[in-house]
Amino acid sequence: MTNPALRARYLAQSVTTASPGQLLVMLYDRLVVDLAQAEEALRAGDRQTGSARLMHAQDIVAELRGSLDVTAWDGAAGLSQLYGFLLTELIKANVRGDADVAATCRALVEPLRDAWREALLATQSEGAAASAGGSAPARVA
Repeated sequence: MTNPALRARYLAQSVTTASPGQLLVMLYDRLVVDLAQAEEALRAGDRQTGSARLMHAQDIVAELRGSLDVTAWDGAAGLSQLYGFLLTELIKANVRGDADVAATCRALVEPLRDAWREALLATQSEGAAASAGGSAPARVA
């Protein structure tokens, strides 16, 4: 059995020591968990839990959207629009208690999470190679 205080301290330390890329992946991971839990709760008829998970998912998407620098790269404006769409859909899922809408949102978010995780791993590999005095292998598209 785990001690809740130790778990909370571990999670807090993980967040405070994480790089921006790691934080982004952590947010996406939690978003996917929230959406899966919301879908499961709504399918089981537990609107209260489903609503709580959907509201937490909305908070995460709002944070992702609010922290996005739309001038940083060409795709940022499109990502911001996707976040806006997700917020609208999450609200719809919550108001209607619709597990299918929650599932659709999760299906949109999972590939994004996977792409951000791959990008993080690639940059970490390149950084490790550079710090070791080598160069990262070229990637073929």
